[in-house]
Amino acid sequence: MSEVKQLPLREELPESQTWDLAKIYSTDEAWEAEYQAVEATFSDVAKYAGTLANSAATLLDATKALLELTRKIEKIYVYASMKSDQDTANSKYQGYNAQAGALWAKVSGAIAFFEPEVIGIEPTTLAGFLAENAELAKYTHFFDQITQARGHVLSPSEEKLLAGATDIFDASQNTFGVLDNADLKFGIVQDEDGNDVELSNGVYSKHLESTDRKVRKQAFDTLYATYDQFQHTFASTLSQHTHGHNYLASVHNYDSARQSALAATTIPETVFETLVAQVNDHLPLLHRYVALRKKVLQLDELHTYDLYTPITGEASLSYDYEAAKAEALQALKPLGDDYLAIVQEAFDNRWIDVVENKGKRSGAYSGGAYDTDPYILLNWQDNLDNLFTLVHEMGHSVHSYYTRHNQPVQYGDYTIFLAEIASTSNENILTDYLLKTQTDPKVRAYVLNHYLDGFKGTVFRQTQFAEFEHWIHAEDAAGAPLTADTMSAFYADLNKRYYGPALEFDDAIALEWARIPHFYYNYYVFQYATGMSAATTLAHNITTGVDGAVDAYKTYLKAGNSDFPIEVMKQAGVDMTKPDYLEEAFKVFEERLNELEALIG
Repeated sequence: MSEVKQLPLREELPESQTWDLAKIYSTDEAWEAEYQAVEATFSDVAKYAGTLANSAATLLDATKALLELTRKIEKIYVYASMKSDQDTANSKYQGYNAQAGALWAKVSGAIAFFEPEVIGIEPTTLAGFLAENAELAKYTHFFDQITQARGHVLSPSEEKLLAGATDIFDASQNTFGVLDNADLKFGIVQDEDGNDVELSNGVYSKHLESTDRKVRKQAFDTLYATYDQFQHTFASTLSQHTHGHNYLASVHNYDSARQSALAATTIPETVFETLVAQVNDHLPLLHRYVALRKKVLQLDELHTYDLYTPITGEASLSYDYEAAKAEALQALKPLGDDYLAIVQEAFDNRWIDVVENKGKRSGAYSGGAYDTDPYILLNWQDNLDNLFTLVHEMGHSVHSYYTRHNQPVQYGDYTIFLAEIASTSNENILTDYLLKTQTDPKVRAYVLNHYLDGFKGTVFRQTQFAEFEHWIHAEDAAGAPLTADTMSAFYADLNKRYYGPALEFDDAIALEWARIPHFYYNYYVFQYATGMSAATTLAHNITTGVDGAVDAYKTYLKAGNSDFPIEVMKQAGVDMTKPDYLEEAFKVFEERLNELEALIG
C-alpha cells in the first residue's frame, strides 16, 4: 500500500508560507498585557453616559474614547482569532479567542448607551455642535450614520426590553440551525466507487457535482425525503422568524420588514426592486444556459440534480503558489502600478498564510483590523480555482488597505454591501485576462463556464431567494398563514419561472425553502446579486479601457464608510438605484454564453 500523505504540523511549515502576526503583537505576552489593560479600563467610557448633549467638547471626547476603545478591542480580537484559525487544536489560542469574544461582549455593553444618546440629541443642538467645533465636524458623517435611525428608535426602557428579548426573537433561527446541522439524519448514499457514505448537506453538494448521474439522483432524492418528513417543523420555524421581523419593523415605525432591514444599511428599496425587475427581464438568458447544459450532457430530461455537474471537464491549467502569484500580478495589471505595489507587498511581507496544516481552519478569508495588515488565510491547492480564490481575497485585502490608508478610524471600514464588489471585481478581471491569454478551447470553455456558473448561482439564484424572502414577509404582514403547503406552492412556481422549460420539474425542489439558512438572515441575500452585477460592470469598464474607470474604481476602494454605500458606488461609476449596471452585467453574461455555446454547443 502507498503511504498516506499527512498534513504538516504548524511548526513544520516554512516561515515564508505563514502570515506574520508578530506585527500585531510582538509576543503573546504583549497581547496578554493589552488584553488586561483593556479589561481593566473599558468601563471608564461609561462616565460619558448621560453627558453627550452637554457640549461639543464632551461629545468629541466621548466619541474619541469610544473609537479608541473599539480600535483596541478589534486588534485584540483579530490576533486571537487568527492565532486560533492557524491551528484550531491549539488550546492556548482557543482560550485567547474565547477571552477576546467575552471581552468584546463586555465592551459592547459598556458602549451601548452611545448611539441612542446621540439620536436623542436635538437635531439643531447637534448641528450647532458640529458648526462650532472644527474637530468634531470631522465626524459629521459618522453621526449621520447613527441619526438616520431617528424616528425609529424607541425609548431607552422600551429598547432595553426588546434587547432583552433577542434570544426569544432568535429562537426559531436557532432551532432551524440545530435541527438542520445536528439532529437531521439524511441516511446513507453511495459515492462514485460504490462506497456507503452518510449524507449531510456538505456531502450532498459534493455528490451533486458528480459525473455519475445515479450518484446525483440518489443524493437528491434521499436529502429531500428527509426534508419532506420535517416540512411542517421547518415551516413553523421560518414562519415564526418572519413574523418576528415584521413585528420588530412595526414597533420601530417602519412600513415593512424590508424597509427596516435596508434602512440599517442605508440601501434604498429601489435597489432591491430594480434588481428583481431586471433579473426577471433577463431570465431568457438563464433558460438558454440551462438548455445548453441539457444539450451538452445529452439528456432527454434535465433534472434539478443535473444543474451542478461539470459540463466542460477539468481545466488543464495548474499553478503552484509561486506561479499563481506571478499570474495574479499579470492579471491585475489593468488596475495600475499602485494597486500592484500593494499586491506585491502582500506577497513580500507575509500577509498571507498559504498552505494547509494540521488543525488549520478550512476555506479562505481576508481579515484584520484598522491597525493591522489586511491578512489572508488560504489552504492552497495547485489549481485554477485556487488562483481565483487568491485574487478574490486579494481584492478584499487591497480594498481594506486603501480604506485604512485614506480614511480616519471613524471611516476605516466598509459595509458588506460594498465588500464583495472589490473581491468579485478581481475575479472578473482574472476571467478577462484568461480569456485574452488562453487559446486552448478546453481551457476557454472551463473559464467561461466558471464565470457563467458563478453568475447563475450569485445573480439569478440569490435573486430567486430574495423574491421568496420578500413574498413570505409580505404574506405574513398581510395576515396570511405561512404553511408548508403555501410556501412549497409558491416556491415551485418560482423555480419553474427561473429555470425555464428545459428543466424538468422535480416535485421535491418545491421544498428547497426548508433547507436555505439565508431565509433567516432578513433581506441579506440580494446583496450577493447586486455585488456580482456591479463587479461585472466595473471590471468590464476597467478591462475595456473606459475613460476614468480605474480612477473611479479606486475612489470607491479608498472611500470606506466616509459616505453612504449607494453614494460610494456612484463615485465608482455605478448607480445601483438604476438598471444600467445590471443591463451591462447581463450583456457580459450573454457575450460569454454566446462563446460557450459556440465552443461546446
